[in-house]
Amino acid sequence: MPNVPTPEMLIESGDAKHDRFPGHPIEFLHLAGNPDNGTPAGQCLWFRLSGTLPDDPALHRHLLSYASDFNLLTTSLIPHGIEYRDPKLRIASLDHALWLHQDTRLDDWLLYVIDSPWAGGARSLARGHIYSRDGRLVASTAQEGLTRYSGLAYQSLKQIRPQEAGIIQRA
Repeated sequence: MPNVPTPEMLIESGDAKHDRFPGHPIEFLHLAGNPDNGTPAGQCLWFRLSGTLPDDPALHRHLLSYASDFNLLTTSLIPHGIEYRDPKLRIASLDHALWLHQDTRLDDWLLYVIDSPWAGGARSLARGHIYSRDGRLVASTAQEGLTRYSGLAYQSLKQIRPQEAGIIQRA
């Protein structure tokens, strides 16, 4: 597990971007910079579900499966300066794997260490490790996705099938 500040230290210092989608139960603390300077596409973030959850290990495993999908594939966008909220971005999961190593709680902060070792041909690959506060590796992830920027997709379609290009609205 990388040596990173605790969530409480990050919140107190303001050194992390605190993010939560409206009406969404998962909150994220995105750490500034890349945890592994050896890869151009990487990030660390803390995440948890807001509130208190019952002591049901199966529920926590299900919620971890759901939460592991967030931020994984978008890590491949980092070297290109593209934000996942960019309206020109088209991104879809092709596959997502999750290995659960140990039970954990989702109502306490977990550290998600993600890197993207490869992207090309409108596809990208990302992998991650999820750690508990005490440094235990609780899960590992991998995901391949379709990643396109609509301006480029439109130009490609226009060259390949010009008769169909008129039905696509440019973003």
